[in-house]
Amino acid sequence: MIEVFTDGASRGNPGPGGYGVILRYGPHVKEISEGFRKTTNNRMELLAVIVALESITKPGIPVTIYSDSKYVVDAVEKKWVFGWEKKGFTGKANPDLWQRFLKIYRKHQVRFVWVRGHAGHAENERCDELAVAAALQPNLPPDKGFEANPTAG
Repeated sequence: MIEVFTDGASRGNPGPGGYGVILRYGPHVKEISEGFRKTTNNRMELLAVIVALESITKPGIPVTIYSDSKYVVDAVEKKWVFGWEKKGFTGKANPDLWQRFLKIYRKHQVRFVWVRGHAGHAENERCDELAVAAALQPNLPPDKGFEANPTAG
């Protein structure tokens, strides 16, 4: 089983933002982060999960994702996203990312665990550090999905 820890952050909503990911498979640990010049916190929370799943190259592996994002965890665990998909994501935020998520989600055996943010969970705190540091980098690239349609974010 692969354990994945994720977090997203934005300075302003919208504003500069970033995500942080930790993947742990046995003794192996990998950290991933990236920032964008203008985005939202929810986009970064969701993008963290997407990037984590896309970095797992072998399909079908059980994956547990620990996230402090009720937006992401509830959308999947309460199966809202599947209803949104059936309705073409009409009126929903971040359809570009949800479509990307569903494509990779279906390649793995994914389970979500919600963790309280900023409550001393070591990996969640580290992901937050990664996300904030990524958002503070100079010359950040655009979040093309958000900047193309900022009202959908």
